[in-house]
Amino acid sequence: MVPSTSSDARESVPPGVLRRAIAASAMGNATEWFDYGVYAFTVSYISAAFFPGDATTGTLYALLVFAVSFLVRPLGGLVWGPLGDRLGRRQVLALTILLMAAATFCVGLLPGYDTIGIWAPVLLVLLRMIQGFSTGGEYGGAATFMAEYSPDRRRGFCGSFLEFGTLGGYALGAIVVLGVELVSTDAFMQSWGWRLPFLIAGPLGIIGLYLRTKLEETPVFRELDDKGATEDAVTTEFKDLVTRYWKPLLLLAGLVIALNVTNYTLLGYMPTYLETQIGLSSQASLTLFIVGQLIMMSAIPFAGALSDRVGRKPLWYVSLVGLFVFATPMYLLMRQGFGWAVLAFAILGSLYVLQLSTISATFPAMFPTHVRFAGFAIAYNVSTSLFGGTAPAVNELLIDWTHNTLMPAFYMMGACVIGLVALFFVVETAGASIRGKGIPGVDTEAHPTAFAHR
Repeated sequence: MVPSTSSDARESVPPGVLRRAIAASAMGNATEWFDYGVYAFTVSYISAAFFPGDATTGTLYALLVFAVSFLVRPLGGLVWGPLGDRLGRRQVLALTILLMAAATFCVGLLPGYDTIGIWAPVLLVLLRMIQGFSTGGEYGGAATFMAEYSPDRRRGFCGSFLEFGTLGGYALGAIVVLGVELVSTDAFMQSWGWRLPFLIAGPLGIIGLYLRTKLEETPVFRELDDKGATEDAVTTEFKDLVTRYWKPLLLLAGLVIALNVTNYTLLGYMPTYLETQIGLSSQASLTLFIVGQLIMMSAIPFAGALSDRVGRKPLWYVSLVGLFVFATPMYLLMRQGFGWAVLAFAILGSLYVLQLSTISATFPAMFPTHVRFAGFAIAYNVSTSLFGGTAPAVNELLIDWTHNTLMPAFYMMGACVIGLVALFFVVETAGASIRGKGIPGVDTEAHPTAFAHR
């Protein structure tokens, strides 16, 4: 075992630089999830604009287009991940946020089916594919960037702000859509009102790009690059991942199934579920969602800090077991009225926060530095494309086929079982150094004062 030392370069990162690194990472994540949130909250308008006809079929088509962006994410991971490990994290992140924001902005300008016919849904799919391709490098890169700037002893707390950005972007999307609905007529919402939130992605992307271009590369990557120890070629990196690091690839994929089936069922599909299956109005659904998101955001930094003290795995165990036990009762509770639905969503959201708050501390630490970006991006995006982004459409199809409105709860429960199996084999990395070419928690030890429960 190679112990980490007090000379860890990241421990001496000035507080101001660390805060800017956190802000730059979180801003990109907020932009990404602002897009997903706005799309989820305007599905009914999008289906009417691009898929006219039967409302149920149009909603399903709109959700399938939502899923299309996730099918492209593995390709983005295959391209951006190795580039990030060879050229650096910062350069890749500047490109991904630019592409991501531009694609979202253009959705707001896209003419509908009544104007350009079949080209409207075709172009919508193309823009969603561009968004998915850029996101394939955005999340893995942002989490890696955050983790490599954070001190080992505070990686959970610092990394939690990436997910604060996730929920912040999602909540901002809900607030903007709700605000436009409140001041608009139905006719305006159907024509231009639903487009306005997408246009906000433009300035968000510009702010994120500015923050990222003003930062240096991460200390961990600079250290490896100075030694000439980065990967020489993409083929060599892929070979290393498949032959030497296949186990963390599979384990991360298993955790991501649990994480993102829950995420996209609870966050991505919930507005549609509340309106189409429970019968809440659009405004009531958005209000519920905003309240739930704000509760989750307030808990995230505390959960991240707690993971630095007790470890990542205990929080994941509590989350996965809790979601498995409470999923069905909480979905039943949602049927009892608006107030009960708020309570049920808050309980499920609070349990999910225990996973969400530790992602950017847990997942990057499963790989050594020279393959970290690619390993994270590929495993995360393949699993997300198959099980995460498809969750809204799968839940809608399962309800249509079975006529059972509890299917989203059952789907979450099955994903939690897969996550528990993977978690059993995951190495605890709280407090462990993530420097160099060793596997964190296996070839490196925790700082002696950081984590006493190894």
